[in-house]
Amino acid sequence: EVEVVESGGGSVQAGGSLRLSCTVSGFNFHDAALGWYRQIPGDLCEMVATISDDGEKIVRDSVEGRFTISHSQHNGKNIVDLQMNNLTPADTAEYYCAADGIVAAGLCRMGGYWGRGTQVTVSS
Repeated sequence: EVEVVESGGGSVQAGGSLRLSCTVSGFNFHDAALGWYRQIPGDLCEMVATISDDGEKIVRDSVEGRFTISHSQHNGKNIVDLQMNNLTPADTAEYYCAADGIVAAGLCRMGGYWGRGTQVTVSS
């Protein structure tokens, strides 16, 4: 059974930093991608950053240069972290980690394996 668990959300002032961490267990990271997504209530789900098993990274334009995704393995589990720097109020959202995540019709959690999410709030 695949399990996805996020941690590290919280509240921060604009210009601050947060690091989100995600542990994915029971998932074969081969020909696959792990990633972070976010959803603002009443708005579309957005891909924030993904990393594939060959190391290729895709980062959303609006966070390029501020957010960094990384992957490691520990005790057979995949760890995917999202370092977020120079945060702005526009980054406020519920952040989700997903393995082979699918976003459809602007909605998160349309396929793949998803965590429950962690809230990030950035105040001005």
